[in-house]
Amino acid sequence: MPRYAAPILSCFLALAFLGAGAAHAAKLEVDPDAPLWIRLATDALLYAHIGGGTVGLVSGAAAIATRKGRAVHRLAGQIFFVSMFITYLIGAGVAPFLEEGQRPNFVAGILALYLLITALVTVRQRGPVRVNWQHHAGLATALGITLMGVIFMYMGANSETGTVDGSPPQAFVLFAVAGSFAAFGEFNVIRKKALSYAARISRHLWRMCFSMFIASGSLFLGQPQVFPEGFNQSAWPFLLAFMPLFALLIWLVLVRFRGAKLRAA
Repeated sequence: MPRYAAPILSCFLALAFLGAGAAHAAKLEVDPDAPLWIRLATDALLYAHIGGGTVGLVSGAAAIATRKGRAVHRLAGQIFFVSMFITYLIGAGVAPFLEEGQRPNFVAGILALYLLITALVTVRQRGPVRVNWQHHAGLATALGITLMGVIFMYMGANSETGTVDGSPPQAFVLFAVAGSFAAFGEFNVIRKKALSYAARISRHLWRMCFSMFIASGSLFLGQPQVFPEGFNQSAWPFLLAFMPLFALLIWLVLVRFRGAKLRAA
């Protein structure tokens, strides 16, 4: 995790507790009669969340489209990390304070943050892996996300509404699948204490792309009110939402092919 993440984390956690803690709304909004500092803090969180997500999706698309390892790719990746770190941190930090149920959004934010951070750590690793508390914390986080996915599926299937805070049980398959896949990856790293070139890049790619998919799916499939009706009735929301996963499949094939060539050489 880069050195500038710590001050960013501190600032936005402070804003989350100041603004969202006082908001207590269905959305990140406050009463017009609320004190000025509360309205300013809430507006800062809202605009940072929206702005960070917008910049993150654009820079993420640029990182996916450019050749890996090049300066443009690295710059786009750095912008993607910072902007989405802010967006996911606000989303996860604010969700527990809202009146309407936001438990799935909180877990989704934690999952996206976990994938984002571990993807960055992975790509910076060279040679033998130094297993430390971060890997064990990552394993615990991944297992916790998997467990929450299973619990939410059970709760939704047995609730009167058939949902958990408005989300059907099928939606939580995402948590269970991504969490278990991530946990297997963490366990594999802890056990082997090494990652080949192909394995390291593949681990970085799937975590970054899946983290971006959480954002693109939340926007294009979860916020239809911000788009024209004609757009929502077309195939574009689906295509744009799943674009990170489509790109992931293509790049994984290319990485595996390059890894095979390196081994042959």
